[in-house]
Amino acid sequence: MRKNLAMTTITVATAIALAGCSAGTSDSSMPGMNHGSASVSPAGSAAAAPADHNAADAEFARMMIPHHAQAVQMSDVVLAKNGIPAQVTALAGRIKAAQGPEIEKMTGWLKDWNEPAEMSGGHTMNGMVDNGDMTKLEAAQGREAARLFLTHMIAHHQGAVAMAQKEGADGKNADALKLGKDIVVAQEAEIKEMQELLGTL
Repeated sequence: MRKNLAMTTITVATAIALAGCSAGTSDSSMPGMNHGSASVSPAGSAAAAPADHNAADAEFARMMIPHHAQAVQMSDVVLAKNGIPAQVTALAGRIKAAQGPEIEKMTGWLKDWNEPAEMSGGHTMNGMVDNGDMTKLEAAQGREAARLFLTHMIAHHQGAVAMAQKEGADGKNADALKLGKDIVVAQEAEIKEMQELLGTL
């Protein structure tokens, strides 16, 4: 009985081992047959995709978030004023509507990437408006406020375009690269629009 039991155990173990080898190799030789691993692998790839980024992507998001936040702040200042030309008010509304959701998107990326949201020292953001100029914008009224808004926002947009172009050259994450490209296209068009509006004031 002991001998028969031992032989049976060896036979079962051998069969299991062979089955394991077969399952392990079926992925390459007959992928359609291994439904278990085929169903797990795409999900794993999809889950890993958002985390596929590099340092340039993280820096782009970290710097663009406060940059966008100031553009929204400037737009809010103008939208709260009376006597602003309708075209300038409409532009401020569009800037706020576009950049608010982009802030949320980039904040989500940093969280998904397990990257810190705060910038480290040594980074500068082109086009940011200093406190003195923000105070002047807040105090101005009518066409003067519109002129200040357009002048500062043109420089602000130019800074954002430069940051987005750097992301296009150095970044890796597909979503971040797409946003960088979208920012360049949208804000270059708005720069041209603002320059034309400024000429009418």
